[in-house]
Amino acid sequence: MVDISPVSQRRARLEKDLEQDHQEEGLLLEAARGVLHVKGVSGMTVRDVLAQANLGTRAFYRHFASKDELVLAMFTRAAAEEAERLRRRMAPATDPLMAVIAWIDGRLDLAFDRRITANLQDLSTEAQLRRRETPAELQLAYDVMLAPLVEQLRMGQERGVFTEVNPEPDARSIHDVVWGVVEAHWSGFPQRKRETRDRVVRFCLRAIGASVDASASQDVRRPSPGRAVR
Repeated sequence: MVDISPVSQRRARLEKDLEQDHQEEGLLLEAARGVLHVKGVSGMTVRDVLAQANLGTRAFYRHFASKDELVLAMFTRAAAEEAERLRRRMAPATDPLMAVIAWIDGRLDLAFDRRITANLQDLSTEAQLRRRETPAELQLAYDVMLAPLVEQLRMGQERGVFTEVNPEPDARSIHDVVWGVVEAHWSGFPQRKRETRDRVVRFCLRAIGASVDASASQDVRRPSPGRAVR
């Protein structure tokens, strides 16, 4: 017999409302990404986002208190998607050393893979700017993206692969080294991919006490890219 009690009906309505809220929030985030690509964060307005999403003002304020809160949600969502992309990039690695190299390769994709650059450049640049202004709020998003790297640094530490590693701060340092290359490339200082990549790998591995002779020139092959992270 189908349960049509008042409690079950209320539960069904609540589940439906939650699903609609989730979809609505997703529409707003997708719309904001489209507006961001055209106007940048400084030029983006709530009105632009609502027009792109074909939603009303009340829909926006059901989910976000301000434009800044929307932008932070965009960073958080993008960081989670980037973490998934990096995990896929690291999946073929057979040990922590090669997994760390794969993570570096994955982040360097932002400089050298046009498909990923096109989707991530605007938001990544804005995130770096706001990271200096509101580090505490954005660090949570960065921690999500750094999590796959921290996991492998810890594993390598336990196995004696990395002899001078402090996983959390060293993960941030590795990211900042890679980001310096990406930012320079985006700023009009193009670099040769292979030479740049090998230099970054050697520098980062030496910093954590890893042997680089056998692995600095290797490249962990990526699986098919699937959907690029925006």
